[in-house]
Amino acid sequence: MIEARGLRKSFGPVAAVTDVGFTAGDRAVTGLLGPNGAGKSTTLRMIYTVLRPDAGRIAIDGVDALTEAEAARRRIGVLSAQPGLYRELSVRENIRYFGALHGLGRAELAQRVEELIEQLGLADCALRRAGTLSQGQRVKTALARALVHSPQNVLLDEPTNGLDVPAIRTLREIILALKAAGKCVLFSSHVMQEVGAVCDRLVVIAQGRVVADATPAELAAGHDGRLEDAFVAAVGAGSP
Repeated sequence: MIEARGLRKSFGPVAAVTDVGFTAGDRAVTGLLGPNGAGKSTTLRMIYTVLRPDAGRIAIDGVDALTEAEAARRRIGVLSAQPGLYRELSVRENIRYFGALHGLGRAELAQRVEELIEQLGLADCALRRAGTLSQGQRVKTALARALVHSPQNVLLDEPTNGLDVPAIRTLREIILALKAAGKCVLFSSHVMQEVGAVCDRLVVIAQGRVVADATPAELAAGHDGRLEDAFVAAVGAGSP
């Protein structure tokens, strides 16, 4: 479970996040939505401890992410918008390296690497250098890297960017499998079709604050079930 309360973050005179709070529960996919510049990425970076908030509280499975950052990180797997793979390492080496950083023993690490390569359909490119991969293969490798230590909480920042339809379908199946396994999935996307397909709850951010927190059905109520129209209305209502 991920809990954020009263988050604020400024960069000089620019207030990126002014008041963000929500709960993302276990066995559920929570969508984090908002227009460009709304504060989504800043919020995610605070949650996975890359940025420290100016104010507010973050708890990961009850662990304070500000005072116990290392313990919180062990409970999180992150697929960021820029995967940042090591280009000269192979797919298998990228996954193995991050598992070693998380402290997995040799036998457990070897098992997890092979499980993820099989699960994500990476066997055909497991020995190829990351710099030679297609966009879909890079995303899958980065996702395997994020899951190698079996985290309870998985953060996905715009994971479908640049993917073709088969790769998007595979990613959707993986997200739903994580949910079925009892994981907490926090999913950021601009694609309403994907949001509607996988998310149990939606948190909409505009102008650095939460303007809606509801199920997709609740958010779309009054808009003839059109989630995109509901999102536009929520963002518009949150503008100054």
